[in-house]
Amino acid sequence: VQLVESGGGLVQAGGSLRLSCEASGFTFDDYAIGWFRQAPGKEREGISFINTPHNRQYYAESVKGRFTITSDNAKNTMYLQMNSLKPEDTAVYYCAAGWGISESYIYVARAYDYWGQGTQVTVSS
Repeated sequence: VQLVESGGGLVQAGGSLRLSCEASGFTFDDYAIGWFRQAPGKEREGISFINTPHNRQYYAESVKGRFTITSDNAKNTMYLQMNSLKPEDTAVYYCAAGWGISESYIYVARAYDYWGQGTQVTVSS
């Protein structure tokens, strides 16, 4: 099982980036999938998820209206489109997948089984 991320980088405030996360060894069908981020000195923050079995999406307040999560189940790949980026969005971004995660735990990192290696996103002011 593997999750491989791509798409991070350096962008100016107000700009956009799209992160990708390709999965192998399992399919998204029965999993909650999504994105966390971790800034230096801060805890890992859950920011956006798709609960695939229930076809529901979730967004943290800090990114709602700016970020969009999508998935292409045929390619076993998820995406995070990030628009109107702010310096406070600077962090390492991780994709994750977990089986049988209830709504109560959708933002909880320890509920997830598989993780990507992380990709750095830096937003300059």
